[in-house]
Amino acid sequence: MHQRRLHERARHRFLNIARAGVTLGLALCPLVATAAGGDGPAVFGIPIDFLLFGLTLIGVGVLHHHTLAVALTGLATITIYKLIFTGFKTGEGVVGFAWHMHHEWVILTNLLGLLVGFALLSKHFEESRVPSMLPRFLPDNWKGGFVLLVLVFVLSSFLDNIAAALIGGTMAGAVFRGKVHIGYLAAIVAASNAGGSGSVVGDTTTTMMWIDGVSPLAVLPAFIAAGAALVVVAVFAAVQQQRYSPIVKDAPVGLTIDWARLWIVALILVIAIAANVFMNTQAPQLADNFPVLGATVWVVILATAGWRKPQWSLVPEAFKGSIFLLALVTCASMMPVHKLPAASWQTAFGLGFVSSVFDNIPLTALALKQGGYDWGMLAYTVGFGGSMIWFGSSAGVALSNMYPQARSVGQWLKHGWHVTLAYILGFFVMLALWGWHPTEKRVKAVVAEPASIVVMADATGSWPRSGIRSYG
Repeated sequence: MHQRRLHERARHRFLNIARAGVTLGLALCPLVATAAGGDGPAVFGIPIDFLLFGLTLIGVGVLHHHTLAVALTGLATITIYKLIFTGFKTGEGVVGFAWHMHHEWVILTNLLGLLVGFALLSKHFEESRVPSMLPRFLPDNWKGGFVLLVLVFVLSSFLDNIAAALIGGTMAGAVFRGKVHIGYLAAIVAASNAGGSGSVVGDTTTTMMWIDGVSPLAVLPAFIAAGAALVVVAVFAAVQQQRYSPIVKDAPVGLTIDWARLWIVALILVIAIAANVFMNTQAPQLADNFPVLGATVWVVILATAGWRKPQWSLVPEAFKGSIFLLALVTCASMMPVHKLPAASWQTAFGLGFVSSVFDNIPLTALALKQGGYDWGMLAYTVGFGGSMIWFGSSAGVALSNMYPQARSVGQWLKHGWHVTLAYILGFFVMLALWGWHPTEKRVKAVVAEPASIVVMADATGSWPRSGIRSYG
């Protein structure tokens, strides 16, 4: 009987993955066919690079207990294939690979520093006992879960989405007795990605637009779609969570806040935000050459270690989870995407599904080079789209380090179905209320001295980078 149940679970999991793969494949095929550019061998018009990446993602979804091994195997396979057969955007063979990694090292190092650093920050926040006091301020029913997701949304509008997701996960663990529903975890990720989509300091893709001359006011309408999507996700997820593990009604008696740890958390976040704003407005060229955000976070962590000792035992597991994400990011960066379909609301809508499995940094850079997009609509689709699959954004991967049960594509799609529904509804709410307002020409100025802020793709095809990207 036990074996039969295991077999049935495996069969249902495979069917869920297969259905999701077919659905996503149908959505991506027109985009991939246009974007691939015809480089290298192809099967039915789809480059083998994409097929290898797709197999890696399927492996991650099916073998979710061995995600690191699958991701590293996929990275090795794709690298060897490109070394032998197709080369890289930056050249052929080992030299081309070396130049490719030279362009990627800042993004990868920032990701590593922030993922591991925010794991320690999240523990500081948990041990400050602020999350345990939340029941005093949250409603006692499903509305408490709703309000918590709104807080994550607000935090993410000016913080990094990883920080917002981890803080949200920490708070959820406290108010739901450590039992957080997978659907609610998906909602935390969705709220963190939605919150940054309308703010030029809330997400890397919107910061890229700002640096390239897109007005912050042009990105702001993304909040129309993001707000609608948040309501959908928050209602369904809060009800799911309340049925699974109700919110704690009362905070523990005699609880006191560890103000030192809370000040450390605030100091890390404030200095990281200040560094990000300074880099984007005064020294954008620095973003291409040094992992400013990752380094800033670690300087503050080490400087305050004597005040309150971080829980260093968290580092090995956080590092392991970070290597998994870095492997997928590197795989995505090697895909032969050279152009996008003609700018339209249909293309913007499709890019949201692409961003659930593909690096949204090159997608955004290509869209900026091409022009003709409604930048608010694009910010929403490439920002929120990664929430549909757990490894589709850095926030999802970071949260899965805290809650390993989230590392199942089938379970994420089954219980977090409302994220995809919210993406679709949010998009069409924006289309109906705001419409499609493409901007063909963009000024190159974002600060008082416009001549100092001009960021364009260089001869090797490198795109501008700002801080940490949101994978998806």
